[in-house]
Amino acid sequence: MNQFFYTLLLRLSKPFALRLLERKAKKAGGDWDIRGPERFGIYESKQASTDMVEFDEQDSIGDVGFKNPIWVHAVSLGETRAAQPFIRQLLDHGHYVLLTHTTATARAQGVRQFSEDIGEGRLVQAWFPYDFPEAVEGFLNHWQPRCGILIEREVWPNMVLAATQHKIPMLLVSARLSESSAKQVKMIGGVLQKAYKDLDLILAQTHHDAARFEEIGIAKPWVIGNLKFDLNISQQQVQLGEMLRNNLDRQVVVIASTREGEEQEFIQTILTEKPETKAPLYVIVPRHPQRFAQVEGLLQKSKLRYVRRSANPSDEQIKQADVLLGDSLGEMFFYYGLADIAIVAGSFGEFGGQNHIEACAVGVPVIVGPHTENFEKSVEDALIEGAARRTENAQSALILAQQLLQDEAQRSEMGKAGQRWLRLHQGVSQRLYKMIQPYLV
Repeated sequence: MNQFFYTLLLRLSKPFALRLLERKAKKAGGDWDIRGPERFGIYESKQASTDMVEFDEQDSIGDVGFKNPIWVHAVSLGETRAAQPFIRQLLDHGHYVLLTHTTATARAQGVRQFSEDIGEGRLVQAWFPYDFPEAVEGFLNHWQPRCGILIEREVWPNMVLAATQHKIPMLLVSARLSESSAKQVKMIGGVLQKAYKDLDLILAQTHHDAARFEEIGIAKPWVIGNLKFDLNISQQQVQLGEMLRNNLDRQVVVIASTREGEEQEFIQTILTEKPETKAPLYVIVPRHPQRFAQVEGLLQKSKLRYVRRSANPSDEQIKQADVLLGDSLGEMFFYYGLADIAIVAGSFGEFGGQNHIEACAVGVPVIVGPHTENFEKSVEDALIEGAARRTENAQSALILAQQLLQDEAQRSEMGKAGQRWLRLHQGVSQRLYKMIQPYLV
């Protein structure tokens, strides 16, 4: 498929695609601004996209220093969190940053992470435009970024083409390319392969990713590591979790980042496998906030006693519960501080897995399921280092968790192994910053 037919297909599918996005946004909650002007590269004034920055009436962004920013695109929540240490490096070195997102949860996370910088006008958030030629032209003409840095995987043909024509360097960092994505690129062919080839720099997460980039015709990229290893751990949250666990005087199994279909399996297994005495507290943390109510509905239908984190239950109420529903945002380190064992879900259905690195960083033993393609190399390393164990389904995961709860020495060794392994891989943000220096001038 060439650029012309790609764009034609994009235009023909526009009404259907927008309706799909609107349904997704309604289900997810939050303000996605699906049909807003920014999505189509339309800006009324320089102040249009600076939500939280105040200017005098005569000021423009350029007047207060926001000119030719470094543009970082973090499509969703995971990428926004992963990019935080790297963006912090940019800001601390005096660079102005334009941070774009596709999802509302990512944008909200960006506000939480960089509220002070947004208030000072050093970082501005905007929506990533749809990949229509006029939309990407409007975006680039408005912001005139010094360079574009795409986190992990967001490569859009018309955006890359327009940036090339504007002589704006485009970089793909902490880049990952799964086996299925590589097949998709080969299937779509010309237009997507050209977009990858037109990137000025690709910095891959692993040698496996680099090899797959080579398979689709990309000259061998550098391997720099995974930004998710450079964690900004909230010690305050960890300590709050540890304090609660001590007050409960009870062991805790956190089932983190669950996806649709997984919660039912875990709830059913808790009902059948829960010890009659000294049962642990199970904490179920759904991956997406739009599913909090759905998971609560599953708990209501079960015979399990539960409390919701969002209801701010007392320690006594939590002691009486079988399950704590983690229906809060931005508190993952609280949940891992609370945990004796972390079962990292998204890996028991065919979802590709979720981030297990945060649990390892806190020193919590990790259990994963069979489907971890999105974190293939890091899961493999964690298994080899003894920081994680793999099981085939929810039932075997909870049985293994129960066994580990009875073996304090094994839990301690797994936790220490996770922290040792993580230390070997840290410093990605610093290496990345050094490698992209030529594109920042």
